[in-house]
Amino acid sequence: GVLILEALAQTAALLTFGQDAIDDSVYFFVGIDNARFKKPVTPGDQLILNASVERFKGGIWKFKTFATVNDVVVTEADLMCTIRKKEA
Repeated sequence: GVLILEALAQTAALLTFGQDAIDDSVYFFVGIDNARFKKPVTPGDQLILNASVERFKGGIWKFKTFATVNDVVVTEADLMCTIRKKEA
């Protein structure tokens, strides 16, 4: 389950690329809400990752994410991240 959440977080982070013009920026994972593991995923399953921006407010991005196997939702979660300039 943790690996699926990590993959969903990385998928969601892709949606922020190009949205902030800060060079040398770092993405910080802020939190997870409403994580649900609905079905087991086994080796060999093709996991399809989906993410959409729910909102951007106060420097925090919130995403609705879910993962499917054979068009069945196996995991869903609301994920949050922020972008900060890398310190020298």
